[in-house]
Parts: sequence; structure tokens; C-alpha cells
Amino acid sequence: MHGRDPRQQQPEPLNNLNANGRYHNRMVAGSNNFNGATVGNVDSAVPCRIARQTVLGQQQARSMNINVPNASSMQQHQQSQHRLSSQGLASAPRRSYHLAAGGGRIRSDNRTNTIQPLTSTPVPMPVPAPAAPAVVRTAPSETSCAPSTSASVMVENTEKRFKEISRKYPLWLPEYKRRAFNASMDEKYVETIWASLKNAIQEIQKKNNSGLSFEQLYRNAYNMVLHKHGNRLYYGLREVVSEHLEHKVRADVLEALHSNFLPKLNQAWTDHQTSMVMIRDILMYMDRVYVQQREVDNVYNLGLILFRDQVVRYSEIQKALREKLLGMVMEERHGEAINHLAIKNACSMLITLGINSRTVYEEDFEKPFLAQSAAFYKFESQNFLAENNAGVYIKKVEARITEESSRAALYLDKDTEPRIVRVVEEELIKKHMRPIVEMENSGVVYMIKNSKTEDLACTYKLFSRLKEEGLKVIADTMSAYLREQGRMLVKEEENGNTNPITFVQNLLDLKDRFDQFLVHSFANDRIFKNVISSDFEHFLNLNNKSPEYLSLFIDDKLKKGGKGMSEQEIESILDKTMVLFRFLLEKDVFERYYKTHLAKRLLLNKSVSDDFEKNMISKLKTECGCQFTSKLEGMFKDMSVSNTIMDEFKNFVNNNNLSLGGVELTVRILTTGFWPTQTATPNCNIPAAPREAFDIFKNFYLNKHSGRQLTLQPQMGTAYINAVFYGRKAAESEKDKDAPSSSSSGCAVPTTTRKHVLQVSTYQMCVLLLFNNRDVLTYDDIHQETDIPERELVRALQSLSMGKPAQRLLVRNSKTKTKDIEPTDEFYVNDAFISKFHRVKIQTVAAKGESEPERKETRGKVDEDRKHEIEAAIVRIMKARKRMAHNLLVSDVTSQLKSRFLPSPVFIKKRIEGLIEREYLQRSPEDRKVYNYLA
Repeated sequence: MHGRDPRQQQPEPLNNLNANGRYHNRMVAGSNNFNGATVGNVDSAVPCRIARQTVLGQQQARSMNINVPNASSMQQHQQSQHRLSSQGLASAPRRSYHLAAGGGRIRSDNRTNTIQPLTSTPVPMPVPAPAAPAVVRTAPSETSCAPSTSASVMVENTEKRFKEISRKYPLWLPEYKRRAFNASMDEKYVETIWASLKNAIQEIQKKNNSGLSFEQLYRNAYNMVLHKHGNRLYYGLREVVSEHLEHKVRADVLEALHSNFLPKLNQAWTDHQTSMVMIRDILMYMDRVYVQQREVDNVYNLGLILFRDQVVRYSEIQKALREKLLGMVMEERHGEAINHLAIKNACSMLITLGINSRTVYEEDFEKPFLAQSAAFYKFESQNFLAENNAGVYIKKVEARITEESSRAALYLDKDTEPRIVRVVEEELIKKHMRPIVEMENSGVVYMIKNSKTEDLACTYKLFSRLKEEGLKVIADTMSAYLREQGRMLVKEEENGNTNPITFVQNLLDLKDRFDQFLVHSFANDRIFKNVISSDFEHFLNLNNKSPEYLSLFIDDKLKKGGKGMSEQEIESILDKTMVLFRFLLEKDVFERYYKTHLAKRLLLNKSVSDDFEKNMISKLKTECGCQFTSKLEGMFKDMSVSNTIMDEFKNFVNNNNLSLGGVELTVRILTTGFWPTQTATPNCNIPAAPREAFDIFKNFYLNKHSGRQLTLQPQMGTAYINAVFYGRKAAESEKDKDAPSSSSSGCAVPTTTRKHVLQVSTYQMCVLLLFNNRDVLTYDDIHQETDIPERELVRALQSLSMGKPAQRLLVRNSKTKTKDIEPTDEFYVNDAFISKFHRVKIQTVAAKGESEPERKETRGKVDEDRKHEIEAAIVRIMKARKRMAHNLLVSDVTSQLKSRFLPSPVFIKKRIEGLIEREYLQRSPEDRKVYNYLA
């Protein structure tokens, strides 16, 4: 059976109905349509399906082969066209064809004639260009029939058969249309079609395309591809385009090599693009069929490749183009005006020639451009550094980066912008980071010293282009300077040049200064923020007195009679102090000192405000947790309970008509665990009158609360004394002529009696009451009489004799001019004392901190507290885990306690050993480095 050639395109069926309601065929070829009656004169009542014409002229029917006329029959058909047409379609006898069920034969109603299917040489039949013949609809019976012809049929049947052919191939079909239907094209005809296409392509390239018939050219290209001559068309096109580019375009560009080169090349490129678009439209069918089947470049891309290889990448043109583009960029860098559009078009051309790739652009322009730029800026950076300071250099670099970024955005490829910016950053910044920031008299340190906030901001902005690598260079330089400043402050304090308050204030000032840089110069950058915090933590903990000094500073700000600060200023200072507190590693040491200072403020009624005190405790609670502040909160509770007890005591005294010897006694009952009381009563001989009053209160309290014990803490008390100053008499003895002859205010010594109420500490009260019995006392005498601790006694005498002029109740007679009190120094009452206030508060000399013995004592107490905290943490962890290795246990304990202090592994190990001895833990028998918890 002859099958349909799958390589030949089959026309699509079109169904039409004639005026009589009968189905008829319509075959479309090119722009002409022709109609014919149903083949075989098929009755419309019983329609049959007409076999479709293949490209080779073969008819097909289901399960049968039907051969078309051979060459001789076709010749007879051509010779008898006039006769057949004159007879008309009506003279054709009606004949019905039926498909045999099994033999592949056709029988007609006229039983005398049969048609046997024979094999013959096929003759080309008309093939529509992009059109399709009609198909007659069949009845639902699915009966199919098709006309058949053979060389062995009878004469009368041959005549009828020629009539069918006449209807299919009418004489009025134009010759070129009939030739277009030929399935095979001879070589001569192919050459003719190709010649017309070649000529058209050349005319398009010459811009003479106005007289061309693009419909005819498209049809010719279509036929060549359809009849398997696509290869000739494709490679012929490549040859024509290549020849034109080589002999015409390239020659023209080479002539303009030294004058008007870039505009000439851009014009040639524009013309070539335009011509390739037209050629692509003509050869569109080849793009859809041949190009896809052979997997070759389409017409337009073929034109791009040829232009790239024959023109742009021709050695002389390639070199000239690169040098021209690079030269124009260099001219603009030196301030000359250039043709931006020409460079933009050239770069766009190189991008397009890459065909979905940047390869051509990168190899022919971008890589040389970046290399040239690197060399240019390498040389320029050396000149900039030699001729300018850091601030000017940074501004010039910023200007260069902006220029290159704008240049790339204006006429280069968009992907070139980040690459050229990276080159500038590499040559002008990255390779010179250290010299820039460390430049003498202009670098980062100079900017910080002279508060050059804007210059620092410019430096930060520029170096931030290098991400963390660049910022780390600035941060390291700043850190070195900051640590140096911090160490200087610590050293000044160690040398005794600054007191604790000044030391902490200097730290706060330094922190404020660098916080300003952080906000206004470094954009609150995390790197700089962490560096500043790390540096302050470093040098703050270099001084082991920092916890004590920080507590003293807060104590100074929360006392009454401060330095005239408003509530907002106090709040601000407390917030800043909390920042320093976070840097402390020994927060438990701070807690002990803060508790002592808070106790004095509460007991001596020196606190500026309970609200400020509670606010500060709240800040500490937020930072360290409830455990840290539980004792501080307990102190406030004790003060409230004490007020209630004193009300009850006053009622007790009144109800029992008891006398306190003229003493108005106020006692504060302090819980031992909350307050920083001393376990042993400090040595102090309280005068008789206040001692007797206290004994009455003690009996009252112990009778009410049996089982409790009261211990007097004189170092935390205060007293109000009624003092009378008599003034000097007119006649002075010879031995008193060296005494002051004027008041402390510089006025003449009054001779009248003056009364004042003196607010003093308990220790100062003990000293002053001694002068009721004696006029002059030495330091040794006072020490023996009062038995006050030496350090506290010195502070009391300094406050009474060397304080503010308006507060000097005693006169010191010393052989030395120093402020240090010697054992032989004599003291007597200043009768010339005068004050405009009736109530005079004697300020105690601010402590410079604990003495070494006291500091050792405090450290011992802290260490003792730490033992308990470490053991408690170990037990908590082991109770939860039951079994842990030594290293893991040490790590967990350190993690739990680091918010209060940083315990050393050795200290933790000692506490583990202590718990093992007390049978809280045991070592594992299998591994000595593993501990088990004992319930």
C-alpha cells in the first residue's frame, strides 16, 4: 500500500455548500480559488468522502491504494483540455462508487466495467502554497469512496476520468501557480528562485527595497524550504550577507578608521540591523521550519554573528574600537567633553552581538576598561595621598566614585557600574585603608581628638563600602585611642590625682563623647557600638575599686544638698551610671558597697528623694533580677517598721512618765540580713545621756520582742546638738594671741552669745561633748576618750576643723601645714564661729574610698558570699541533671553567675570539693571527672 509521505505538508480541508444545498469542493492555491462538482458525480443524498490529494498527487482511502494518472495520461489530459471543457460538467455520466468490503477493489453500478488497482509512476500534482482543498462531508454511514484511474481501463471510462482531472486543474489557473504546486523542483527552477531571493537580499542591503514584492519573496522562500532546499537557502543567505559585510561594510569602516570612525561603525551597525530585520521577515518560514529542525542560528542571529566576526572582531577594527572607547573615557576623566551617545551605541552593539550573553562586551571592552581604570586610579591614589590630608583625600575619593557610577549608568552596560565602582574602591580605599585612618594630623585619631564629627562621618560612609572589612579598620583605630584614654584615667586615680567621684565623672564624660561619635558619625553601627562597650568594660575593670567608686558616685548624686541639679538631670545621670554598671564584672561587690551607701542615706535622712531611691533600685532590678535587689527593698521596709516602733516607744515613755534626760531619741531597727551592719559592735564610748536613753529603749524593745538582740551601730547614726558660743572677752591672755581674731566669715569676732543647733554624726557628737569638760584636747586624747576607730575619728576631726569655713566648729593647732592629722595636733572650740543659719549641718568629709584594711575586709565578705552563691548554683544544676562532667558543670555555673560576678574555674572546683566533703555530691566510680548528685 502506498502511504502518505510524512515530509509533505497536507492541505487542510474546507467545507462549503453550493446554492442547491449540495456539498462541493473548493481548492485554494495562492490567491485563487476554484470549485468543482463532487468527484464521480456523487449524489448529495448519499455523500461520499473524497480522498485528499497528497503533495505527490497520490489519493488515499482507507484500507486501499488508488494510483493517480501516469505521465502519458497527464499528457493526454493536456491535449484534450478544450474538448473536455466544451462538453461541460453536465455531460459526465452519473456513477456511484462503492468501497469493496475486503478486496481493495472499486465496483461501479455498471457491472460490466471494473477497475483494478495498478502501480504506476506518480506524476506531480498541484501543491497549494499555504492553502487547502475542500472535503465533501459524508453521511453518518461512514461510507467512503474515491475516484480511481488506471492505464488498463476502457476508453469510455478514460474519457470520464479526464473530465475529473479537468475540473481539478482548470486552464484558467496561472502558470506560475500551477508550477508552485509541483512536489519536486528541478535545479534550474531552484536556481531561478534563489537568484530572485539573492537579488532581493542585496537590494535590501543597498536600501533599494521599495520595489520589492515581499509577498512573492516570502512565497519563493517558502517553496524552497518546502521542497527540501532550505539548506541551499540558509547557506546561500550566509554567503551573501558575509560577502556584503566583508567587501562593503568592513571596507567602509576601515576607510574611516582614523576619522569619524565610531559614528561610521554605529551607522553600519544600524543599517545592518535594519536589513536583517527585513530579511528575517522574508525568510520567516525558514526560521520556523528549517532552523528549528537543523538546530542552527536563526536568520537574525546569523546576521549578528557575521557582523561580529566580519566587522567588529576584524583585528584592525576591534583594536581601533577598543582604543577609541577607552580613550574617550579617559578624556572625560580629565574633564574633556565627549560624545556620550556614540559610546552608548557602541556598547549596546557589543551587548547585542553577544546574543543573550555579555561575552563580546566583556572581552572587547569591559575587561580592558576595568584594567585601564585600575591602573589609572592606582597612580591617582598615590598622588592624592602625597598631596592631601585624610579629609580632602576622602572627599576626592567620594567624588571619583560618584563620577564612575554616573558614567556607567549614562552610557555603559548596567552590570558594569558595580564592577567599576569595586575597582575604584579597591584602588583608592582598600589598598590604602591603614595610611588613611592613621594619617598624622588628619587621620581618625586626629578627627576624634578635635571632634571632627563630619569628617568622621565621611570616613565611615566611604569605608562602609568595603563592608565589615573597611569598618573594622576604623573601629580598631578608634578602639586603640579609646583604651589609651581609659588607661590614663585609671592611672590618674591610682596615682591619687583624682577622687572617686571625679574618676567616675570622667568615665561618663568619655562615654558621652564617644556616644556622640557613635550617633552622628558612625550611624549607630553595631560594630562601633560593640567596640565602645568592649573597651569601657576593659579599662573599667582594670581598676578593682571601680565597683566601690561607682557606688560612691551614685551616693553623691542621690544625697540631699547636691550640686543644684534638677530631677531630670539626676535621672539622666542615673541612666548613664547604669551603662557603666553593665560593664562591671563584679556586680556583687558593687551591691555590697551600694547597700552600705544606701543605708547611710536612709539612716541619716540624706536621700534627696525616696522616689529616686526606688527608681534606682528598679533599674538595678531590671538589670540583675529580683535577688540582687531583695535586700535593698528590705531596707525600705525596715524604715517603715521603725517608724511604727518609735510611735509605740513614745507612747510607752509618756504612759510611764519616763525621763530620757533631755534626749530626744530616735532608733531604727535594722534586720541584720538586709543592712550592712557589722557583726561586732564598733568601739565607741557613747556619752552618758544618750547611752541612758538608749538603754530605756532597749529594755522596751526586748520586752516586746523576746528572743531578739539589739546591737548598736554608731557609725550609722546622727545627732542634733544645742550649742552655745560665748565669743571672746576683751582681755585676752598672752597664750591665746595666736588664736583666730575674726570669725570664719572674715568678720570681727563677736562678743555676744550665739546659739545654734548642730546636725552632726554620732562620732562627731562624741568628740564635741568632750569639750564641755576640757578646753584643749590632742588627737591622742580624743582617741583614748572616745575609742572611735581611727579612720572614722580622722574623718570626724577633719569635718569639724578643716571643712568649709562656715562649718569649722573646732580649731586645729598643728605643727604641719598638711591636711593629714598628726597624733600631737591640738583642738579647741572655735569661739569665733558664726553662721547666719540657726541650724547648721556639718558635712562629713567625703570618703575617698575604703582604706586597704577595710577593702580587704570587704573583699573577704564578698568572697564568703560568693562561696554560698557558687555552692547554691552547683546544687541547683546537679539536682536538675543528676549526673554531669566536671567541665560541663563549671561552664553551667559560670553561665548562671556571670550576671553578678565571674567565678574562676579554680574557685568553682574548691566549692565542688566542699560539697563532696559534705556529701551533697560524689565522684562517679567509673570516671573521676564525673559527679553524681546525692539526694
